[in-house]
Formats: sequence, C-alpha cells, structure tokens
Amino acid sequence: MKTSFRVASVAGIDINVHITFGLILVFGAFQWGIPYGPRGAVFGALLMVVLFICVVLHELGHSLVAKAFGVPVRHITLLPIGGVSQMEKNPEKPLHELLIAFAGPLVNVLIAGLLFASTGAAETLNKTPAADLAKTMTPGLPTALLWLFMANIFLAAFNLIPAFPMDGGRMLRAFLAMFVGFGSATRIAASVGQVLAMALGLFGLLSGNLLLALVAVFVFFGAGQERAEEKARVVLGTTRVGDAYNKNAITLAPGTQVSQVVDHILTSYQPDFAVMQGTKLLGVVSRDDILRSLATEISDSYVTGIMHRDFVTVDSGLTLEEVRERMAEASQRVAAVFRGEAYLGLVSREDLAEALLVIGFSKAQEARRKAAMIAS
Repeated sequence: MKTSFRVASVAGIDINVHITFGLILVFGAFQWGIPYGPRGAVFGALLMVVLFICVVLHELGHSLVAKAFGVPVRHITLLPIGGVSQMEKNPEKPLHELLIAFAGPLVNVLIAGLLFASTGAAETLNKTPAADLAKTMTPGLPTALLWLFMANIFLAAFNLIPAFPMDGGRMLRAFLAMFVGFGSATRIAASVGQVLAMALGLFGLLSGNLLLALVAVFVFFGAGQERAEEKARVVLGTTRVGDAYNKNAITLAPGTQVSQVVDHILTSYQPDFAVMQGTKLLGVVSRDDILRSLATEISDSYVTGIMHRDFVTVDSGLTLEEVRERMAEASQRVAAVFRGEAYLGLVSREDLAEALLVIGFSKAQEARRKAAMIAS
C-alpha cells in the first residue's frame, strides 16, 4: 500500500505528503475551532499548511546543501511530526555533515528574521506580557504572521538540541568526528542524546507535559537507532561482497515455468532466483513474484514473463556497506554480484542483515577471547 504521495518537486527532489499528514490539519482546526468556531477551524488548518511550508523550506535547506556536496537526496516526506529528508548516504566529510545539518535551522532563523522585520512583531512582543500573548491572538493575518514568527524560532531552537535525530545531534557528531572519527563521534553523540532525552522525559512527566515526554521517547530511540546504524556501517564495511554471496544458489533457465519453481520454494530458503541463459544473467525472480503469479495467473507462465530486468549490478570487490548504499540509491532489495564480466551470484537486503548479525557476533566473540587472554 502506498503511504505517501508526491505533491511537488524542487530541484529534482520530490516533496511527498504522508497519508497521516491530515492529522496535523485536524489538530490545527480543533485547536483554533474550539474558541473561535468554524472561522477559527479554517484559520487553524490554513496555519498548519503554512507552517509546513516552512518545514519544507527547512528540509530543502538540508537537501540543497547536501546535493552541493554530492550527496543524493531521494525525497522529502511530510509527516504530522515534521519533515524528513531521505538522503541516500551520509556525507563523507565531517564539515559537510556540519553544514548540511546547520542549513535547516538557518532557514528557520532567516524566515523568523523576515517576519520579525516586516510584521511589527517586536512592538507586539514588547507591549504584551508573555502570559497575556495567547489572549490577544485571534484569527487574522497579524496573528498568523506573529504565530509563524514564534513557530520558526521554536523550530530552529528545537532542532539545535544536541541529540539525534535532531540537527543539533548531527552537528555535534560532525564536530566530534573532526577529532575522533565518525564511529566514536556517533557513539558519544548518541549517548549525549539519550541522556538529554531521559532528562527531558523526566521533566515532562513531573510537569505533566505528556507531549514533551513523548518527544523525549522519540529522541531516545532515535539516538539508539543512529548508533545501531553507525555500527552496521562499520561492521559491513569490513567484508567484501565477493566473500558473502550465496555460492550454492539455485538458478533458473529461461524456459522454466512458474509451477516448476514451487519445488525450490518448498525445499529451500532461497528468496531470490537468477534467470540465466548460459553464463548471461537475464533477470531476477523473487519468491514473492512466484507466489503472486501462482495466485493471480490462470496460465502457467514462464519465469521470463515475471522476472525483473532492472537489477543492480555490483563488483565483488565492494564492501557490503558499499553494496547496501548502491541498493538504497536504486531502491532495490537485490543486487547481482559480478567479477569483471563473470556473474557470481545474488545478494539481498536480508542477506546483508544476516551478515551483519554473523559478523557482529564473530567480532564480539573475538574481542572476548582477546580480553580473556589479556586477563589471564
């Protein structure tokens, strides 16, 4: 099921809206509709739309700087909790990551600066005590501009918190990486983020602010996920794909019918099959393709009719991490491994996940053995 839909494209970057995005419009309408009726509900919904235009500009700040440094950006997706720029890989240089991360909050600061200078926000804020500010904000253009000014200040400040997955966490990691490398920098930045998240969550619970506590949970797990991702990059970067593909994989001939593959599905755990004509790779058929064909097709078709011809090809000398990046760039779950012109086999995302577990376990066992030898 498709969960997001493209609504625009800027500089080759698709802007997608998630199907749950409507929840934030309902929230805005509800928040302003209770005190001000239908007019307030329309105002609140429109306010959320304009706010998320600011969020898009924030994400475009990240994305355009990333593209300038050679980091491909797949798309930007708008969710009820904000926007996400989907980059195909991490920047190679710490300075690049620092500038990419800083670009988003900088956009919000610039928007806030324009609103501050052009709307008389300074006069309003000077005349009205903070405690009474909410009472003076009624549906209308002056309120919208003042509210957006404050929202952009909040977005910039919140994103600068030094905790993953916020921009501040990435900036902290980039700064540390200049001295200790990406791996150690990620571990330190993730730990800092989780400590801040626990403090934020405790404050939220004690003050009765459940939204703040939920944000803290999001930050805590986001930091842990970033640490796991960096560990995966390090582990997968130590093994060549030429040493990890399935060397005993079953292959299919062009004349193989779908029904003939059923035996392979029942007697093996192999998820993908290469369709070969002699030594030439024609395409790739997955277990799901076979099962789908059996369920929907009346006739017993040949595998060449359902195989995928747009597979990713990788050299056997690449690391598993480099292969993972290539597959992510092409949005494919399977890659064909070659040594020069010779086809060797297939590797999938599931294979990479298994390799990560096996290699990680082996390295942990080796580290324990070395520690035991030193201790003895």
